[in-house]
Amino acid sequence: MTRIIDFYFFALKVTIALLLAAMVVLVFGNVVLRYAFNQGITVSEELSRIFFVWLTFLGAVVAMREHGHLGVDTLIKRLPPFGAKVAVLIGHALMLYATWLMISGSWAQTLINIHVGAPATGLSMGFFYGAGLAFGIPAFLILLSDAFAIATGRIDVTTAELVRESEDEMALDDLPQPALGPAPAKH
Repeated sequence: MTRIIDFYFFALKVTIALLLAAMVVLVFGNVVLRYAFNQGITVSEELSRIFFVWLTFLGAVVAMREHGHLGVDTLIKRLPPFGAKVAVLIGHALMLYATWLMISGSWAQTLINIHVGAPATGLSMGFFYGAGLAFGIPAFLILLSDAFAIATGRIDVTTAELVRESEDEMALDDLPQPALGPAPAKH
């Protein structure tokens, strides 16, 4: 099961990269065509907007799995272990509720707009609103899994890194760690 989940998130990352590449090609190509040839790609702006929405929502799912969202855990660190666990579970319950609202709202909007075509491409606007479902369902499952792991003690909230304090901290995590030990001898 772990391999399937890992493959799913790898596929999400590839999809995000492809959406970003397509956005660059569409926007840059449109600029070149407009200034050099006095023509343009009619669907460029609309497709780029749809791709950006999907890229954002899929990226949020990947960041949620990797606990890459920025947050403040100052209060959690100051609470006793049981209080920290309760506070984190309350936070997860609130996030589950907000995610459920996102899922139900996206589902309703998808059904309402499924027969509405986008102005330039004619694509169903249900596809546009479906991005909320592509975020909401995996996010709900990730939050539920994390909440269960916290409730059963598989994740210790006093030592786990549930959020990132800053983007600088994320950048430092990506740097190679220096080796500790004697310095190499000079010849």
